[in-house]
Amino acid sequence: MITISIAIQKGGSGKTTTALNLAAALQRMGKNVLLIDLDPQANLTQSLGIADDSSLSIYELLKQAASGELTDVSRAIIETTVLPIIPANLELASAELELVSMYGREQLLNQILAQLETSYDFVIIDCPPAVGMLTVNALTASDYVLMPLQAEFLPFKGVQRFVKNVQLIKKQLNKKLEILGIVLTRFDEHKSMHRHIRAQLQELYPGLVLDIGIRSNISLAKAQEQSLDIFTFDNTANGAKDYRALATEINDRLISVAE
Repeated sequence: MITISIAIQKGGSGKTTTALNLAAALQRMGKNVLLIDLDPQANLTQSLGIADDSSLSIYELLKQAASGELTDVSRAIIETTVLPIIPANLELASAELELVSMYGREQLLNQILAQLETSYDFVIIDCPPAVGMLTVNALTASDYVLMPLQAEFLPFKGVQRFVKNVQLIKKQLNKKLEILGIVLTRFDEHKSMHRHIRAQLQELYPGLVLDIGIRSNISLAKAQEQSLDIFTFDNTANGAKDYRALATEINDRLISVAE
């Protein structure tokens, strides 16, 4: 099972959209994929049409793991028409404070995923837009981190700080963690600033900037409004073409690493 955190220290970067549609693209490639919503805003959960008052969410699982009383994790998985998901709810915001004083707090999500090791090919985690205890848990439990990034000045500065945090977590908590890549979102090849940011990123992080940029596409937002992935909503949209190409590029990278 390959676990990928979709994370960056910046809101509005396209994390949830990328988590949902990358997972859907991998599923269409024949992979068995599970989504985990680890963002207290619960946008991924809501994007799949799930109310935020689910009886068993990732928050309850984290509390169980912290108390040493983790039950059957599969009971928290909701099978939607798009993809299976362990949902989030607004209570998850409390977890940041509650986990701080707990022993082994960085390893709680690891305990949860251990029960699912043989059940899925991929687990895709949608992280909060900050490096708090939830994101640390996600990165500690992941094989890879994928960083969505808008090709603008402030997000560019933010990614440098986030990469340092990833390197620190790799050193102290999860030696297997690797950066899978940086994917540019709302990308427009015709804008000189976007091309400039891409070139700067390629210079700073050779080999990490993915070839595929996700173009602005209103169909991506409309699909989520209808609790659908982009492929189900409009398989011919630019968003579908881009996320299909992104999944192929990522799968190729993972195959080359395995070889």
